[in-house]
Amino acid sequence: MGNNNSFIKQSSLVLNIAGIIIIIAGVMYAESLITQLLMAFFISIIFAQPISWLQKKKVPQGLAITIVFVFIITIFLGFGKLIGTSLSSFSEDAPKYEQNLHEMGLSIVQFAENYGFKISNLEITKLFDPSKVMGQTAKFLGQLGGFMGNAFTIFFLVLFLLMDLDSFPIKTRAIVKGSTSSLAFLNTIGNSIRHYLSIKTMTSLLTGTLIWISLAVIGVDYAIIWALIAFLFNYIPNIGSIIAAVPAVLFASVQLGFGGVIWTTGIFVGVNMIIGNMVEPKMMGKGMGLSTFIVFVSLIFWGFVLGTVGMFLSVPLTMAIKIMLEQNPKTVWMAILLGTREEALSILDKNE
Repeated sequence: MGNNNSFIKQSSLVLNIAGIIIIIAGVMYAESLITQLLMAFFISIIFAQPISWLQKKKVPQGLAITIVFVFIITIFLGFGKLIGTSLSSFSEDAPKYEQNLHEMGLSIVQFAENYGFKISNLEITKLFDPSKVMGQTAKFLGQLGGFMGNAFTIFFLVLFLLMDLDSFPIKTRAIVKGSTSSLAFLNTIGNSIRHYLSIKTMTSLLTGTLIWISLAVIGVDYAIIWALIAFLFNYIPNIGSIIAAVPAVLFASVQLGFGGVIWTTGIFVGVNMIIGNMVEPKMMGKGMGLSTFIVFVSLIFWGFVLGTVGMFLSVPLTMAIKIMLEQNPKTVWMAILLGTREEALSILDKNE
């Protein structure tokens, strides 16, 4: 009898693992659709708060949604115009930057020859091929513009989600009516995600603004674009700020030379240290409820499953999963593994 129970448990475990793998494969297959749905869902969570605030101020729901939605459209259209204008200007100024890049290559050759190293012009030309470097930069900016291509679909998804905002609590009560189960944890998920994304949006906006002003002061062209990239990539935990700095530093090296590299690197390091180590922890309060290791692992996992959007939403998605795991006694141990040391100590204190 004991062997049968053991076999059943092992079979159940295998089936659960197989089910999870199948679900992940399905999500990866439908990545383009799911990423748009997730983006719309999380945008709706962020903007549900100002709609609720407007309704408390006696603004009708329809008007409150209209005000917020017009604001969302204005932001996206502004980003689209900014990217389009910058790409056009970048193409016009490309010859100037190509000349600077060529001069940098010659300087490196001269420097190497002064110390007895021989580098052929052909090798340095391949290394500092202006067309390739400028082409990659233009491609990077173009990818930002490409993101706007899905904007209309996301707009309508967000609109319909916001219009159904009042129906969610009613549907939740209808689901749990007559049942011993409770879906109160859904409110916890929503509040946690809203808190995280709201704080992250404010700190990202502050990061982008400071970088924009600082780069403009030292004379880096397209400072607003590098600030926009910093704003967006600040949502990616751990490595986002590093990724955002790379194109700006490379561009500064082409435009301003070695001095520009030093100044630009210093700006990114300084701003991100202030925001990441001082401002954001104070605003975030108790934090995300996830260990540092899990945050990084979730970044890799969701990036693998959902691509770039998965990296942006890795923390909110993992937070939601952790809260759901906490609702089932059989999966609480998994939630503890995802959580912080402080949470584990708190659980030990309660048990003792």
